Amino acid sequence: ALTVVLAAKGYPGNYDKGSSIAGIDKAEAMGAMVFHAGTAMKGETVIANGGRVLNVTAMGRNAKEAQARAYAAVDAIDWPEGFCRRDIGWRAV
Repeated sequence: ALTVVLAAKGYPGNYDKGSSIAGIDKAEAMGAMVFHAGTAMKGETVIANGGRVLNVTAMGRNAKEAQARAYAAVDAIDWPEGFCRRDIGWRAV
């Protein structure tokens, strides 16, 4: 398994709260597990409410496959105000 953290742009420094996040259901439909850390609900919309906002975890037969699946799921999430590192798991692959 491999987990990629989605954080608010500006984290760990100053960052904005309240931006909407979509596509979590798409990431989960791809087989990923999305764990909420810094989120809240505003009506029916998931919004960012912290610095480290989502943790996207995917499984694979090996680290390379888990990494590819995790980043594919991250890319399915629509959150322009967020970012992630693109080197997670590089030592294992």
